[in-house]
Amino acid sequence: MKLTVLSSLAFVITSLALAADPLPEFKGSIEKLDPALDALLDSDAKVEVLASGFNWSEGPVWKEGGLVFSDVPENTVFGWKEGEKAASVVLKPSGSLSGDGQGSNGLAVNAKGSLILCQHGERRIARLEKDGSFTALADKYNDKRFNSPNDLVISSKGVIFFTDPPYGMKKGEAPDAPYHGIYAVYPVEGQKSPAMLLIDDIKWPNGIALSPDEQTLYIAVSDKDNTRIMAYDLVSKGKGIAGIINGVIVPKPAKGRELFNAQKLKSPERKGGCDGMKVDSQGNIWTTGPGGVLILDKDGKHLGSILTGQATANCAWGGEDKSTLYITADMFLLRVKTKVKGL
Repeated sequence: MKLTVLSSLAFVITSLALAADPLPEFKGSIEKLDPALDALLDSDAKVEVLASGFNWSEGPVWKEGGLVFSDVPENTVFGWKEGEKAASVVLKPSGSLSGDGQGSNGLAVNAKGSLILCQHGERRIARLEKDGSFTALADKYNDKRFNSPNDLVISSKGVIFFTDPPYGMKKGEAPDAPYHGIYAVYPVEGQKSPAMLLIDDIKWPNGIALSPDEQTLYIAVSDKDNTRIMAYDLVSKGKGIAGIINGVIVPKPAKGRELFNAQKLKSPERKGGCDGMKVDSQGNIWTTGPGGVLILDKDGKHLGSILTGQATANCAWGGEDKSTLYITADMFLLRVKTKVKGL
C-alpha cells in the first residue's frame, strides 16, 4: 500500500479543492459572560475561516510552522500554512491502513517533533516515522484491543494520556473491553511499553488535557444526555501511582469531580457536546461544547464562548507565539487571535 506523506509541511494540493472555491457563508461571534474574558480575548476578536469543505475536521496541532489536522471519515491528515491558498493532504491513509475504517482523530507532537496519532481504524496510538511508516505505541490492554483511541495529551515527561470511546469502531464491530477506558502509556524505544488503565467508569470520554502544573487531568465527556468536563487530581506518591517505567512515574487519578456541566447549553441553535479541549498558559480551559468553544477558568466558571454555529470538534494553539487558537468545526477550519498563549 502506498502511503502519501509529506514531512516538513511541504504540502501537495488535494483534489477536494478546499478553500480554493468561494467559502460558504459563515457567521461566528464571541459571547462574553464574565469581565474576566477581556484578559483572554479582545472585545473585537473575529472568527476567521481559513478553509472549508471537510467531512469532519478534528485533532488540530501546530507542527513545523503550520497546522495539521484530521478529517476522520476521509482517513486523511490535512495541513494548512499561512500564505497557502488551500488546505492540502499531508497524510493518507491516516488511521485505517486498509482504507475500510475511520482515519486518525486526535493528533499531538512529541518532544522530538514526531506526529503522534489516535488511529481509529487501527484501534491504536501510533507514531509517524520519517520514512512514512507507523510505529504502534499502544494497541492493547491486558491482551484486549482498544476501542478506538480518540484524543491524547503528552506530559512534559513524555507520558501519553488518551481516551478510548468506541466512536471510531466499524459498524457491527464488538468492543473487547466492557468499558470506555482512559489510559496512559510511556513509550520506550526498542521495547513494547504496556498501557496502564487509569479510569474505567466514564462512558463516552473524549477530549483530554493537563493543567499547567500537570497535577490535574481534564476529561471532556461527550455523553449526549450529560455532556460535561471532569477533573481528576493526579497522585504521584506512595500507593497512588499507576506505575513506573524506566524511572518515569505515571500518576494515578484520584476520584473525579464534575468541573462544568454543559448539558444546559444545548439547543437547536447550539449544536454539539464537549469534545476536544486545550488549556492555556494561565490554566484556563478552552473546550468545545454546545455552540462552539467554551472558555472556562480553572475553577470551571464559564467566562464566554466562541460561537461557530457548528458542531465543533477540537481546538489547538499555534502561530509563532502560540497566541492563535485554531478550531476544527465540522466542515470548517477556523482561527481566533487570543491575548493568552497556549500551554
